[in-house]
This record gives sequence, structure tokens and C-alpha cells, in this order.
Amino acid sequence: MAIATTTTVTSQQEQPLALTLESRIDQLEKHGFLFGKKLAASMSPLLHDVVYRGIGLKWEQIRLDSTDMDLFLRLIRHPKFYGASITMPHKVAIIPHLDELTEECRDVGACNTLFLRTLPDGRRLFCGANTDVIGVRESFVQNVPDPSVYENRPGMVIGSGGAARSAVYALHKWLKATRIYLVNRDKSEVDAVVAECSERGYGDRLVHVETVEQAEALEGPGAIVACIPDFPPVTEAEKVVRRITEVMLRKEGKGAMLEMCYNPSPYTALGALAESEGWQVILGTEALIWQGIEQDKYWTGRDTSELPVAQVKEAIATRLAQISKS
Repeated sequence: MAIATTTTVTSQQEQPLALTLESRIDQLEKHGFLFGKKLAASMSPLLHDVVYRGIGLKWEQIRLDSTDMDLFLRLIRHPKFYGASITMPHKVAIIPHLDELTEECRDVGACNTLFLRTLPDGRRLFCGANTDVIGVRESFVQNVPDPSVYENRPGMVIGSGGAARSAVYALHKWLKATRIYLVNRDKSEVDAVVAECSERGYGDRLVHVETVEQAEALEGPGAIVACIPDFPPVTEAEKVVRRITEVMLRKEGKGAMLEMCYNPSPYTALGALAESEGWQVILGTEALIWQGIEQDKYWTGRDTSELPVAQVKEAIATRLAQISKS
């Protein structure tokens, strides 16, 4: 099956990519995609390459830096296609094009993983999963020796985008947060998260922390997930978010903070602030690793114990060291 390359793409840079895909795919047993924009710094292809080499598969995840959904939907019908990582800006837009969704994908309302299910008659179904929630969960489970640090205590999420929604879901479903504080510069975005979670039955556990005075009166969190870029606060709303965060970090009963931002570096100002206040800081690359391992479970059909997790961690650590030097 030849790949159609006549679909109109959205920029001159994307067209050569589409035109050269077929020759690359011919050299592989199977191929997948990383589909989104601004993918140059993504460690996802590196992670999956380590996995495939480790288990002897001639597979590759190919960067598809594009906004052209029609092109992507044509490419995934190639018989060698095994699945895709879906990133911004497509995590929500891809959902109407899928045949089935996992529970996590449906509840979060965002898809970061496309996998295939083959019916007895040979027809392939395109299915959506959300492994970002697994990445959040495993970041805490794998790195915090004593779960009482965060279980049966409030949790806190900074931000309100797709990563924040995944964090809210993980804190609610698996990490036993009694309440979940939402801290964000835009009230309407928080209202949207609360409304979505209310539809799924746990919106009453969310608390929008809007002021420093409110933060001072609340019980301190045991788990924090930071889902905002590593930029210094500029607007007054951003400064309020930072002050609220500082109040929470200074409370007694220090916990663990997952800093989801790892691009261009996982060593962020917010992470440094948390460490200085006595918190355990978990790098965002941990979430990357565990969500990626979960993706490969879908794609290869193998269990975590059968995948080269240690080699993946080593490869990501080496890349981090290179980033730090640069």
C-alpha cells in the first residue's frame, strides 16, 4: 500500500516530510508517529527507540510535525502502522476520529495514545488511550517510598490544560487525594475543569484556590503537580499563582512535587523553590518515561516487566546530562 502524498499540508516545511515518509517506512517492520507541533525537542522517539531495540523490533516512531489531521488520518491506514503518540494541538481534536476510547481517555477528554485493535474479520479499529494519567501516577508510586506522604491528604494542581486534567484524574483515582486544590491564573479555565469533573462525579472534591489568604487557611497538600511553563510570573494573575504556591510549599508536612515541565530543561525555577522548602521534586521526565512505557504496552502487547525500563531511564538521563551541559 503506497502512502498518499497529494494531501495539502499546512506549510512548505511539512510537505517534504510527507513526501519522504514512504522510503523510510519501507525500511521498517512497523512504524508509528509522534503527531503534533514543535516536536524537535521531544524525547518520545528516543524513548521508544530504546524500547524497540531492547526487545529486538525493527520499529520506529517518526516525528510528524504537522497540523494536518487529514494527512495523519490517511497515513495511519498504512498496513505497517502500529500506533501513535498524540501531542498538542491534537489531543482533543483526534477523539471524534477514533472508534473506541479507554476509560481514562474518555474521562479526561484527551487522547495522547492511538493504538489498534484487530477484529476477528481482520478489520482494524483505531482506539484512543490516555497514558499521561499513568505517567503522573507512576511518577509518585515509583519515586516516593512512603505513600503516606501524599495519600489521604489534599493534592494540588498548578495549571488547567491537558496535563492538569490528567493530574486531577490521577490524584482522584489512584493517589487517594482527599481534596484537590486548583491554582491557575485564569478562573474560566478552572471553572471548565470543575464542570468537566462534576459531570464525572468528583467535581465536589476540587477547590479553586484564588487568593493568598485562602491558601493560608487551607491544609497543606501532600502531592503537587505543576503543569505550567518555566517562565517567571509577569502579570498580576501569574504573580498571585506564584505566591499561593509559595504559601503551600512553606506549610508543615512536606510532600512531593511532580514538575511536569521538562522542555527545554526539567530543572525549573519552581522545582528549585520546592526543593529549597524541603519538598521532594520529581522531574517531568519521570512522567514521560512511565507514560511512554504504558504506550509500548499497548503497541507491543508486552508487560512492563518485559520492557527495558532500566535502559530507557539511562537513555533519558544521558539526554538530560547533554541538555544540562548545553
